[in-house]
Amino acid sequence: MLGFLSAPMGVAYHLLFTLAHLLAPLPGGLATAAAIVLFTMAVRLLLSPLSFAALRGQAGIAALQPRAAELRARFGHQPDRLQRELAALYQAESGTLLAGCLPLLIQLPFFSVMYRLFLSKTVAGAPNALLTRNLLGAPLGSHWLTGAGPLSVHGLVFLGLFALLALACFAIGRMSKSVSGLAVPAPGEASSGAGPAALLGRVLPYVTVILAAFVPLAAGLYLLTTTAWTAAERALGRRLVRRPGQEAATTAG
Repeated sequence: MLGFLSAPMGVAYHLLFTLAHLLAPLPGGLATAAAIVLFTMAVRLLLSPLSFAALRGQAGIAALQPRAAELRARFGHQPDRLQRELAALYQAESGTLLAGCLPLLIQLPFFSVMYRLFLSKTVAGAPNALLTRNLLGAPLGSHWLTGAGPLSVHGLVFLGLFALLALACFAIGRMSKSVSGLAVPAPGEASSGAGPAALLGRVLPYVTVILAAFVPLAAGLYLLTTTAWTAAERALGRRLVRRPGQEAATTAG
Protein backbone atom coordinates (compact mmCIF):
# COMPACT_ATOMS: atom_id res chain seq x y z
CA MET A 1 0.00 0.00 0.00
CA LEU A 2 1.20 3.50 -0.71
CA GLY A 3 2.22 4.88 2.67
CA PHE A 4 1.05 8.46 2.14
CA LEU A 5 -2.50 7.17 1.49
CA SER A 6 -2.74 5.29 4.79
CA ALA A 7 -3.93 8.22 6.94
CA PRO A 8 -6.64 9.51 4.55
CA MET A 9 -7.75 5.91 3.92
CA GLY A 10 -8.19 5.44 7.66
CA VAL A 11 -10.32 8.57 7.91
CA ALA A 12 -12.45 7.55 4.93
CA TYR A 13 -12.82 4.04 6.36
CA HIS A 14 -14.17 5.25 9.70
CA LEU A 15 -16.52 7.76 8.07
CA LEU A 16 -17.87 5.08 5.77
CA PHE A 17 -18.39 2.63 8.62
CA THR A 18 -20.24 5.28 10.63
CA LEU A 19 -22.53 5.82 7.67
CA ALA A 20 -23.04 2.05 7.31
CA HIS A 21 -24.10 1.82 10.97
CA LEU A 22 -26.63 4.60 10.42
CA LEU A 23 -28.04 2.65 7.46
CA ALA A 24 -28.05 -0.68 9.37
CA PRO A 25 -31.88 -0.98 9.35
CA LEU A 26 -31.77 -1.53 5.58
CA PRO A 27 -32.68 -5.16 4.79
CA GLY A 28 -30.78 -7.77 2.83
CA GLY A 29 -27.30 -6.62 3.81
CA LEU A 30 -27.71 -3.42 1.80
CA ALA A 31 -26.39 -1.07 4.49
CA THR A 32 -22.70 -1.27 3.58
CA ALA A 33 -23.38 -1.18 -0.17
CA ALA A 34 -25.63 1.85 0.29
CA ALA A 35 -22.94 3.48 2.44
CA ILE A 36 -20.37 2.99 -0.34
CA VAL A 37 -22.71 4.60 -2.85
CA LEU A 38 -23.67 7.55 -0.61
CA PHE A 39 -20.10 8.16 0.56
CA THR A 40 -18.82 8.13 -3.02
CA MET A 41 -21.55 10.57 -4.04
CA ALA A 42 -20.68 12.85 -1.12
CA VAL A 43 -17.01 12.94 -2.13
CA ARG A 44 -17.91 13.60 -5.77
CA LEU A 45 -20.26 16.39 -4.68
CA LEU A 46 -17.43 18.06 -2.74
CA LEU A 47 -15.20 17.75 -5.81
CA SER A 48 -17.84 18.95 -8.28
CA PRO A 49 -16.47 22.55 -8.48
CA LEU A 50 -13.17 21.08 -9.70
CA SER A 51 -15.00 18.81 -12.14
CA PHE A 52 -16.90 21.69 -13.71
CA ALA A 53 -13.73 23.77 -13.83
CA ALA A 54 -12.14 20.93 -15.77
CA LEU A 55 -15.11 20.79 -18.15
CA ARG A 56 -14.82 24.52 -18.81
CA GLY A 57 -11.11 24.10 -19.45
CA GLN A 58 -11.76 21.17 -21.81
CA ALA A 59 -14.27 23.27 -23.72
CA GLY A 60 -11.61 25.96 -24.07
CA ILE A 61 -9.12 23.39 -25.34
CA ALA A 62 -11.69 22.15 -27.85
CA ALA A 63 -12.13 25.71 -29.05
CA LEU A 64 -8.44 25.74 -30.05
CA GLN A 65 -8.84 22.77 -32.38
CA PRO A 66 -10.29 24.69 -35.36
CA ARG A 67 -7.38 27.15 -35.15
CA ALA A 68 -4.90 24.26 -34.94
CA ALA A 69 -6.59 22.64 -37.95
CA GLU A 70 -6.23 25.88 -39.91
CA LEU A 71 -2.51 25.96 -39.12
CA ARG A 72 -2.12 22.34 -40.24
CA ALA A 73 -3.94 23.07 -43.48
CA ARG A 74 -1.86 26.20 -44.08
CA PHE A 75 1.58 24.95 -43.09
CA GLY A 76 1.21 21.20 -43.49
CA HIS A 77 3.87 21.23 -46.23
CA GLN A 78 6.28 23.07 -43.91
CA PRO A 79 6.71 20.81 -40.84
CA ASP A 80 9.15 23.11 -39.06
CA ARG A 81 6.94 26.16 -39.56
CA LEU A 82 3.89 24.18 -38.47
CA GLN A 83 5.56 23.14 -35.22
CA ARG A 84 6.53 26.74 -34.47
CA GLU A 85 3.02 28.01 -35.16
CA LEU A 86 1.37 25.29 -33.06
CA ALA A 87 3.83 25.92 -30.22
CA ALA A 88 3.04 29.64 -30.34
CA LEU A 89 -0.69 28.93 -30.28
CA TYR A 90 -0.49 26.60 -27.29
CA GLN A 91 1.91 28.89 -25.46
CA ALA A 92 -0.46 31.82 -25.92
CA GLU A 93 -3.31 29.68 -24.58
CA SER A 94 -1.33 27.97 -21.81
CA GLY A 95 -3.85 29.19 -19.24
CA THR A 96 -6.62 27.41 -21.12
CA LEU A 97 -4.62 24.19 -21.26
CA LEU A 98 -3.83 24.41 -17.55
CA ALA A 99 -7.49 25.04 -16.74
CA GLY A 100 -8.39 21.80 -18.49
CA CYS A 101 -5.76 19.62 -16.76
CA LEU A 102 -5.07 21.07 -13.31
CA PRO A 103 -8.53 20.41 -11.76
CA LEU A 104 -8.32 16.78 -12.88
CA LEU A 105 -4.88 16.36 -11.33
CA ILE A 106 -6.05 17.84 -8.03
CA GLN A 107 -8.84 15.26 -7.85
CA LEU A 108 -6.56 12.25 -8.39
CA PRO A 109 -5.49 11.80 -4.72
CA PHE A 110 -9.14 11.69 -3.62
CA PHE A 111 -10.01 9.09 -6.24
CA SER A 112 -6.92 7.06 -5.32
CA VAL A 113 -7.91 6.96 -1.65
CA MET A 114 -11.47 5.90 -2.46
CA TYR A 115 -10.44 3.24 -4.94
CA ARG A 116 -7.75 1.69 -2.77
CA LEU A 117 -10.11 1.65 0.21
CA PHE A 118 -12.23 -0.92 -1.62
CA LEU A 119 -9.23 -2.91 -2.86
CA SER A 120 -7.10 -3.25 0.25
CA LYS A 121 -7.53 -6.27 2.53
CA THR A 122 -6.24 -4.26 5.49
CA VAL A 123 -6.75 -0.66 6.60
CA ALA A 124 -4.65 0.94 9.37
CA GLY A 125 -3.19 -2.48 10.20
CA ALA A 126 -6.57 -4.17 10.69
CA PRO A 127 -8.65 -6.34 8.33
CA ASN A 128 -10.87 -4.34 6.00
CA ALA A 129 -14.27 -5.26 7.41
CA LEU A 130 -16.02 -3.58 4.49
CA LEU A 131 -15.05 -6.50 2.29
CA THR A 132 -16.73 -9.00 4.62
CA ARG A 133 -20.21 -7.52 4.13
CA ASN A 134 -22.67 -8.66 1.44
CA LEU A 135 -24.69 -7.20 -1.40
CA LEU A 136 -27.72 -9.37 -2.18
CA GLY A 137 -25.83 -12.43 -0.99
CA ALA A 138 -22.55 -11.66 -2.79
CA PRO A 139 -19.61 -10.73 -0.53
CA LEU A 140 -18.26 -7.26 -1.21
CA GLY A 141 -14.74 -8.71 -1.13
CA SER A 142 -15.47 -11.35 -3.77
CA HIS A 143 -14.36 -11.29 -7.41
CA TRP A 144 -16.44 -12.14 -10.47
CA LEU A 145 -14.11 -14.90 -11.66
CA THR A 146 -14.03 -16.62 -8.26
CA GLY A 147 -17.77 -17.04 -7.89
CA ALA A 148 -20.02 -20.05 -8.40
CA GLY A 149 -20.80 -19.19 -12.02
CA PRO A 150 -22.67 -16.60 -14.11
CA LEU A 151 -26.09 -18.05 -13.23
CA SER A 152 -25.48 -18.05 -9.48
CA VAL A 153 -26.61 -15.21 -7.22
CA HIS A 154 -22.99 -14.07 -7.11
CA GLY A 155 -22.71 -14.08 -10.90
CA LEU A 156 -26.02 -12.29 -11.44
CA VAL A 157 -25.02 -9.50 -9.04
CA PHE A 158 -21.82 -8.93 -11.01
CA LEU A 159 -23.61 -9.12 -14.38
CA GLY A 160 -26.09 -6.51 -13.18
CA LEU A 161 -23.17 -4.33 -12.09
CA PHE A 162 -21.49 -4.73 -15.50
CA ALA A 163 -24.71 -3.85 -17.35
CA LEU A 164 -25.27 -0.66 -15.33
CA LEU A 165 -21.62 0.31 -15.66
CA ALA A 166 -21.73 -0.20 -19.43
CA LEU A 167 -24.77 2.09 -19.66
CA ALA A 168 -22.97 4.79 -17.68
CA CYS A 169 -19.87 4.41 -19.88
CA PHE A 170 -22.02 4.65 -23.00
CA ALA A 171 -23.54 7.89 -21.74
CA ILE A 172 -20.09 9.32 -20.97
CA GLY A 173 -18.84 8.39 -24.45
CA ARG A 174 -21.76 10.12 -26.11
CA MET A 175 -21.59 13.27 -24.01
CA SER A 176 -17.82 13.60 -24.05
CA LYS A 177 -17.97 14.48 -27.75
CA SER A 178 -19.79 17.74 -27.16
CA VAL A 179 -18.11 18.69 -23.87
CA SER A 180 -14.47 17.84 -24.50
CA GLY A 181 -14.39 18.19 -28.26
CA LEU A 182 -13.10 14.67 -28.97
CA ALA A 183 -15.30 14.57 -32.02
CA VAL A 184 -13.47 17.45 -33.71
CA PRO A 185 -11.87 15.78 -36.75
CA ALA A 186 -8.27 16.30 -37.73
CA PRO A 187 -7.50 17.28 -41.34
CA GLY A 188 -8.27 14.37 -43.63
CA GLU A 189 -10.63 12.74 -41.12
CA ALA A 190 -13.70 14.88 -41.66
CA SER A 191 -15.48 12.45 -43.92
CA SER A 192 -14.40 9.21 -42.26
CA GLY A 193 -15.83 9.90 -38.79
CA ALA A 194 -13.34 7.38 -37.38
CA GLY A 195 -10.24 9.39 -36.54
CA PRO A 196 -7.94 8.17 -33.77
CA ALA A 197 -9.18 10.72 -31.24
CA ALA A 198 -12.84 9.95 -31.96
CA LEU A 199 -12.20 6.21 -31.79
CA LEU A 200 -10.32 6.58 -28.49
CA GLY A 201 -13.16 8.67 -27.09
CA ARG A 202 -15.65 5.92 -27.91
CA VAL A 203 -13.59 2.99 -26.61
CA LEU A 204 -11.80 4.39 -23.55
CA PRO A 205 -14.85 4.66 -21.23
CA TYR A 206 -15.50 0.91 -21.53
CA VAL A 207 -12.12 0.10 -19.99
CA THR A 208 -13.89 0.67 -16.66
CA VAL A 209 -16.20 -2.27 -17.36
CA ILE A 210 -13.21 -4.53 -18.00
CA LEU A 211 -11.54 -3.27 -14.82
CA ALA A 212 -14.66 -4.07 -12.77
CA ALA A 213 -14.35 -7.74 -13.79
CA PHE A 214 -11.03 -8.05 -11.95
CA VAL A 215 -11.61 -6.08 -8.72
CA PRO A 216 -13.68 -6.87 -5.60
CA LEU A 217 -17.40 -6.18 -5.74
CA ALA A 218 -16.95 -3.21 -3.36
CA ALA A 219 -14.53 -1.59 -5.81
CA GLY A 220 -16.89 -2.37 -8.69
CA LEU A 221 -19.72 -0.67 -6.81
CA TYR A 222 -17.49 2.36 -6.31
CA LEU A 223 -16.63 2.38 -10.03
CA LEU A 224 -20.32 2.22 -10.94
CA THR A 225 -21.22 5.09 -8.62
CA THR A 226 -18.38 7.40 -9.64
CA THR A 227 -18.89 6.62 -13.35
CA ALA A 228 -22.62 7.32 -13.14
CA TRP A 229 -21.82 10.57 -11.32
CA THR A 230 -19.41 11.52 -14.10
CA ALA A 231 -22.13 10.83 -16.68
CA ALA A 232 -24.51 13.11 -14.78
CA GLU A 233 -21.84 15.82 -14.58
CA ARG A 234 -21.25 15.57 -18.32
CA ALA A 235 -24.99 15.88 -18.97
CA LEU A 236 -25.17 18.99 -16.81
CA GLY A 237 -21.93 20.26 -18.32
CA ARG A 238 -23.49 20.18 -21.79
CA ARG A 239 -25.93 22.82 -20.56
CA LEU A 240 -23.54 24.89 -18.46
CA VAL A 241 -20.46 24.77 -20.70
CA ARG A 242 -20.87 25.68 -24.35
CA ARG A 243 -18.03 25.83 -26.80
CA PRO A 244 -17.72 28.92 -29.00
CA GLY A 245 -20.03 28.48 -31.95
CA GLN A 246 -22.39 26.13 -30.16
CA GLU A 247 -24.20 28.97 -28.40
CA ALA A 248 -24.55 30.88 -31.64
CA ALA A 249 -25.83 27.79 -33.41
CA THR A 250 -28.35 27.19 -30.63
CA THR A 251 -29.55 30.77 -30.81
CA ALA A 252 -29.83 30.64 -34.59
CA GLY A 253 -31.80 27.39 -34.37
